[in-house]
Amino acid sequence: MAAARPTSSGSGALCRLVLLTLTILIFACDACKKVTLRVPSKLDAEKFVGRVNLKECFKSANLIRSSDPDFQILEDGSVYTKNAILLSSEKRNFTILLSNTENQEEKKMVVLLEHQTKKRHSKEKVLRRAKRRWAPIPCSVLENSLGPFPLFLQQIQSDTAQNYTIYYSIRGPGVDREPKNLFYVERDTGNLYCTRPVDREEYESFELIAFATTPDGYTPELPLPLVIKIEDENDNYPIFTETTYMFTVSENSRVGSTVGQVCATDKDEPDTMHTRLRYSIIQQLPASPTLFSMHPTTGMITTSSSQLDRELVDRYQLKIKVQDMDGQYFGLQTTSTCIIDIKDVNDNLPTFTRSSYVASVEENTVDVEILRVTVEDKDLINTANWRANYTILKGNENGNFKIVTDLKTNEGILCVVKPLNYEERQQVNLQIGVVNEAPYSNEASSRSAMSTATITVNVQNQDEGPECSPALQTVRIKENTQLRTPSNGYKAYDPEARSSRGIKYRKLNDPKQWVTVDENSGSITVIKSLDREAENIRNGIYNITVVASDEDGRSCTGTLGIILEDVNDNGPSIPKQQVIICKPVTSSAEIVAVDPDEPINGPPFHFTLESTSDSDVQRRWILTGINDTATRLSYQNDLPFGTYTVPIRVADRLGQSHITPLTVILCDCIIENDCTSRVSPRTGNGEVKLGTWAILAILLGIALLFCILFTLVCGASRATKQPKVFPDDLAQQNLIVSNTEAPGDDKVYSTNGFTTHTVGSSAQGICGTMGSGVKTGRQENIELVKGHQTLELDRGDGQRTLDSCRGGHVEVDNRQYAYTEWRNFTQSHLGEESIRGQTLTKN
Repeated sequence: MAAARPTSSGSGALCRLVLLTLTILIFACDACKKVTLRVPSKLDAEKFVGRVNLKECFKSANLIRSSDPDFQILEDGSVYTKNAILLSSEKRNFTILLSNTENQEEKKMVVLLEHQTKKRHSKEKVLRRAKRRWAPIPCSVLENSLGPFPLFLQQIQSDTAQNYTIYYSIRGPGVDREPKNLFYVERDTGNLYCTRPVDREEYESFELIAFATTPDGYTPELPLPLVIKIEDENDNYPIFTETTYMFTVSENSRVGSTVGQVCATDKDEPDTMHTRLRYSIIQQLPASPTLFSMHPTTGMITTSSSQLDRELVDRYQLKIKVQDMDGQYFGLQTTSTCIIDIKDVNDNLPTFTRSSYVASVEENTVDVEILRVTVEDKDLINTANWRANYTILKGNENGNFKIVTDLKTNEGILCVVKPLNYEERQQVNLQIGVVNEAPYSNEASSRSAMSTATITVNVQNQDEGPECSPALQTVRIKENTQLRTPSNGYKAYDPEARSSRGIKYRKLNDPKQWVTVDENSGSITVIKSLDREAENIRNGIYNITVVASDEDGRSCTGTLGIILEDVNDNGPSIPKQQVIICKPVTSSAEIVAVDPDEPINGPPFHFTLESTSDSDVQRRWILTGINDTATRLSYQNDLPFGTYTVPIRVADRLGQSHITPLTVILCDCIIENDCTSRVSPRTGNGEVKLGTWAILAILLGIALLFCILFTLVCGASRATKQPKVFPDDLAQQNLIVSNTEAPGDDKVYSTNGFTTHTVGSSAQGICGTMGSGVKTGRQENIELVKGHQTLELDRGDGQRTLDSCRGGHVEVDNRQYAYTEWRNFTQSHLGEESIRGQTLTKN
């Protein structure tokens, strides 16, 4: 079974789209191929006719020409009309000339245009043709075809039609699946038709299945896969990815610097002339000079000149175009806008508006603005390329001035930060310079990188009054100097007169009121004994504050430091006057002495035992030298534990001495801390202080005891409702709660599960093993009855007795216990618990 040659369509109406059928035949010896293209009788200008495979002749051709001027052939083999053509006859042909200059070869391809006017072959004529195989033949449909519809595509036929009556059918997308009813086949002839236009961008191809069956359902052929390709038409305009592109490029950029890249898309078939795009710049605003170029295939925009100057033009607008068909004049095109901002670089130097300035300032003035200088800069305002940095280049060696930038106006502000002295200098000449925050560009580096100007500052004289210089003055006086002894004091002077005449002095601060200050001369007089070792005296210097003022009331303040020269007026002493000697581990203690005097009046010290009424000091103790400031005290003759007083005299190098009564404790200990809480250093039987944990242990023990008793009582009360026979020693197993305070409310308080009742009321108690206490204004008794419970109320008006647990008569035991007896009983038990708690604490 084979596919038959398609017959011509039944209509020769005007068509804008082309039905393309390629038939490849071997032509003459000088022609590589012969191609037949079936076209409508009327072709519009710039209309796609078909596509030929040029690579069948040459893999690459340097030149492609057509013998017919009404047609042109592109690189991919697409054939287009240049002019509108009307085929008067059924055929028209032309030759495509292919040239390869490298191999110096030329080949020809003959293209035959065949008008679709032939009538369809009858079924009988088809059946008389030679046998053909049942195999698919490539079939295609031009997208957006205008028909006429139904449009014949091709004929499928089985060789078995010579022996059987064959019915043809098809299935697949475009037939019984979406888009449905796009294709159909004639049952008897096998002619395949298309019913309406197809958009290739929606459906690129259709894969159908053809079937050949006999009327009785026999299938002599296997199903035939049939692919119908939708030929692309250039019906989609290329579209830019953005309507407006925004790019930035620095001014003074080199030629070829990248500005940005644009991109466009085309929905037509990829890798064809329909999607081969070309980019170009249509217009530039401002138009002159031309500064930008665009790569035609990549859309990359670069600079074509180095004359970009932001200070002249800071923005350019380009109108750009993209066109398919590789830029052919008949290709579809779209335009877009590209805005290019010129980025500022620091290519303009800041320059002073004047070359010299004059300013004035009063002496002794500080932190004041005396001058503002201005600069000009063409770079972008409020950027690092525009902001100025000012510097004082010369004349500020003493640090009297500083210059800063006003961030709003870009002016330089000259300030005085250290007071000037008219008597020293009446005029100061400054040289200042200015640069930008940003470094200069390469173009600007060839010129001077800094603009300079000069400033003349005139210092104005001011009557500033006395001057306390230096602010700190000193005088040396020996401590313990006799009272009313005069000495030099503080001196101020008038800087204009360069003398101290007419200056008055007064004391502003004298912490210990040791001296007075002479009003006219500033000298001082000692009015109290000077003590170098006094409190708050550091390094032997005593400071007082003095105010010096002139006749106009102007003043200055200075400090007079009195250096107190040391006198040996203090003997060395022992600061630690109590030592502990743990007799089991050591037999001595180290004694250290100190002397508040200067080292020249201090060590080495001499330690001796001072004789007292107790003649045993020399016999019991001995001193052994260690160094210049320390000695070792040792006991002799195995002294018993206890506290001893040992007087020790310590003398300095000049013989000044002091006696310190030293308390020595001989203790039975390992470390000194073992003796700190004892009264007796040996036995340790003195008063013991209970710690927090010891008290807590005692309380927990008592609480545990009460919990055990409460459990036993409750268990016994619930065991049976019959009267219990209690042991005789029950009273020895319980604690009785007693209130020993002064008489209060007439209440009965119970413990261990007993019920509490108001005195005078009658109620039955809960079973228990213990009596209840009765608290009255006259007498309080606690009664314990063996095997029974009673409550005796002694108020002078009779006796009330509680019934037993069973409600029967209660037998009363006349043996009663007074409150004091029960108190002695409970206190003894509590004492045992206390002793146990103390033992736990010590351990």
